[in-house]
Amino acid sequence: MRGIRFAIVLVLGAVLGVGGAGAQPRRFINIATGGTAGVYFPLGSALARVWTERVPGVQAAAQATGASVANVRLISRGDVEVAFAQNDIVYYAYQGIEMFSRDPQTRLRGMAMLYPETIQVVTLQGKGIRSIEELVGKRVAVGAPGSGTEVNARQILRAYDIGYVQTRHIHGLAKTVTAEFLSFAEAADQLKDGVIDAAFLTAGIPTAAVQDIAAVRDIRILPIPAGVLARLRERYPYYTPQTIPPNTYRGQVEAVPTAAVMAMLITRADLPEDLLYELTKALWENLAVLHQAHARGRDIRPETARQGMPIPMHAGALRYYRERGIR
Repeated sequence: MRGIRFAIVLVLGAVLGVGGAGAQPRRFINIATGGTAGVYFPLGSALARVWTERVPGVQAAAQATGASVANVRLISRGDVEVAFAQNDIVYYAYQGIEMFSRDPQTRLRGMAMLYPETIQVVTLQGKGIRSIEELVGKRVAVGAPGSGTEVNARQILRAYDIGYVQTRHIHGLAKTVTAEFLSFAEAADQLKDGVIDAAFLTAGIPTAAVQDIAAVRDIRILPIPAGVLARLRERYPYYTPQTIPPNTYRGQVEAVPTAAVMAMLITRADLPEDLLYELTKALWENLAVLHQAHARGRDIRPETARQGMPIPMHAGALRYYRERGIR
């Protein structure tokens, strides 16, 4: 009887990995993404699946968040291991400027540059709004609190000498919008219902939230002309010209000039070099999974993984890129 019990213990130990010589503890990797109606979340979910299935000992999970600014703080606090973020926000955080002027985030390290994030200023055709100048006095969704979208909205409106109602006295701007701090999904619902007049959304195109609006209402995407973009770039050089191609969304028959920033993956300086090497390797060797997760996944290419990196690269990621000859 004692021999049978001992055998059962051995079998259970082999199945559960308890006490076995080859047992490997699981390393949990939390990936901060964005709202569920954006691009970060589906790509992050696909990446979590890749890392769980292809990196031994890793259990990864994607979590919905307030996006870039919130993600930088999650990384800095050690609450997550990897996060999606806009390159402009990451630069501000590392340098300790803009919204991070009181708390520089020097623990940040770069992992990969990903794809352009297009700034989309969406309204309904029935609103009669044809330009950003005409948003004055309107109710405008400017992104979730702590998101990169909110920073983009504030900076772009400022290029038109437009402020938020709440900041009129701070900036001395006579022209204002009523700012509504909404997630992509909330902005889509309120624009469809006519509660708000327009919404800023910074994400890879096509964006699920914009598709959701266009499926039931006739939309118009407001342009950011080259002259305005030039003024914007004088102060914020990370903005780049971008065009939303015709028919990206239902009823959008003309190309729309606008601006973009870059999406990237960030991590923490204290994570082991070998771990980051394996995560980076799995990312680039399983791109097909990201391609299938969202159309923007097809814009993620290893040859551009280091281009425009605004902060120091993590040593593990850098080792992988050097091995592959990626500069």
